[in-house]
Amino acid sequence: MSEERKSTPSLHEHRDVTSPDVEKQYNLAPYLSADGGDYKTRFPNVDERKVVRKIDLRVIPCLCVLYLLAFLDRVNISNAAVFGLKQDLKLGGNEFNTALVVFFVPYVLFEIPSNALLKHFKPHVWLSLCMFLFGLITLLQGFVQGFGGLVATRFFLGVVESGVFPACFYLIAMWYKRAEAQKRYSFFFSSTTLAGGFGGLLASAIGKMDGLHGYRGWRWIFIIEGLVTCVASGILFFAISDFPEEVTWLSPEEKEFVKARLYEDVGHSKRHDPLTVKSVLEVFKDWKIIVGGFMYFGLIVPAYSYAYFAPSIIQSLGNGMIRTQLLSVPPWACAFTLAMVTATLSDWLRLRFVFVLIPTAISLAGFIILLVVHDNKHVQYAALFLAAMGTYAAMPIIVCWFNTNLGGHHRRAVGTAFQVGFGNIGGIIAVFAFLAKDAPKYTPGYSICIGFIALSVAANTVYFLGVSWENRRRDRLQAQGAYEGMSHDEKKRMGDLNPDYRYFR
Repeated sequence: MSEERKSTPSLHEHRDVTSPDVEKQYNLAPYLSADGGDYKTRFPNVDERKVVRKIDLRVIPCLCVLYLLAFLDRVNISNAAVFGLKQDLKLGGNEFNTALVVFFVPYVLFEIPSNALLKHFKPHVWLSLCMFLFGLITLLQGFVQGFGGLVATRFFLGVVESGVFPACFYLIAMWYKRAEAQKRYSFFFSSTTLAGGFGGLLASAIGKMDGLHGYRGWRWIFIIEGLVTCVASGILFFAISDFPEEVTWLSPEEKEFVKARLYEDVGHSKRHDPLTVKSVLEVFKDWKIIVGGFMYFGLIVPAYSYAYFAPSIIQSLGNGMIRTQLLSVPPWACAFTLAMVTATLSDWLRLRFVFVLIPTAISLAGFIILLVVHDNKHVQYAALFLAAMGTYAAMPIIVCWFNTNLGGHHRRAVGTAFQVGFGNIGGIIAVFAFLAKDAPKYTPGYSICIGFIALSVAANTVYFLGVSWENRRRDRLQAQGAYEGMSHDEKKRMGDLNPDYRYFR
């Protein structure tokens, strides 16, 4: 440890700069980095807006393209089903649902190991490799000849896709401060809505290739979309950015600036500390990690229910194959718009909980209408808009809120992977919620979605009350001088367990 670091003043010695305001505390305390001085004062020649703009252009677009193609390859089976996949592969009973569910088994199990591997492989290597593999497997889906082949490809698709989503969220969290993260998270997450809309348009075009070279239209959907993903993975190998300390497009001073601003916001990253079984178990001692899983789990059920079965629901309203694909696009577009509006307001007002409640209420209204209205196709189609908009606007806020409240590489890597992995168990429920025998009313499916939305609201409420209580407790103990014996650097190494840290609410 350098002499400069040894001499870093404690927070107690600088109490005059401490703000009592809980909502501002996350951005004001602690004010000194481990290297001494406010980060803006230490880097007078670095323009923060210019650096953030550079990060925006380098980090987010590549991850958006990656996740758009990942989600497209995951859910394009719903478009393929409209073009005769079930009939050609002679899928009977619940075999189609079974083929969907096997994707989630490895997807859930390999989330945390995948994020652990991210610490050993650079992000551009790991993510582009995963992308090439899921593109290849998607392409191979176009050549399956029966139920067994479809199940096998879906299983391995789940294996290679498990590392993508949590790794992307984890990587974004290591670039942005909490107050500026929500817009970026929502834009990234809304790649799913873009994928849904784009998938419908693409499927309507590819479906017209039915019979070309002896292949049905649904096969061409898998072949073309898988091939595009494989090609894109080669490009993104050179374009995906690694962690701030590893990139080449920032100057040495800018790298230090980025590290300093994140250090002040969330503490020491512990980037190079090994992730062991013991350190993973330590993370799970925090009750907020478990609650975070249920926050996401509750909305995964309606999210995947919509993604996998919206085309079938739209088709059941009396629409043909091509018209069904085209009508599936507008709800996704509206979901993207609402997600970005709520994200912008959430960052501007520095609030999360209220912007979870508003879109979940919209989603709940949509599913309730779908549950009770069965004789008005226009109202039913409008309800699909509400269901998609509310669900896909709330989900990125939930993940961002939870993820960015965690400090340090270990807690973020494990916490994010658990939230996404545990949450995706909901995908298993979703694919069996909408069975062919329940068409066209799908009463059990809509009822299940409503129940799980309520579960998500309850979990989010518990989390909100919990972090609010923790903020007040730390305020009270700090006022009593309970932390005066700890140095500034000791506190910062604790991440979000730092007594000076205040959680976003």
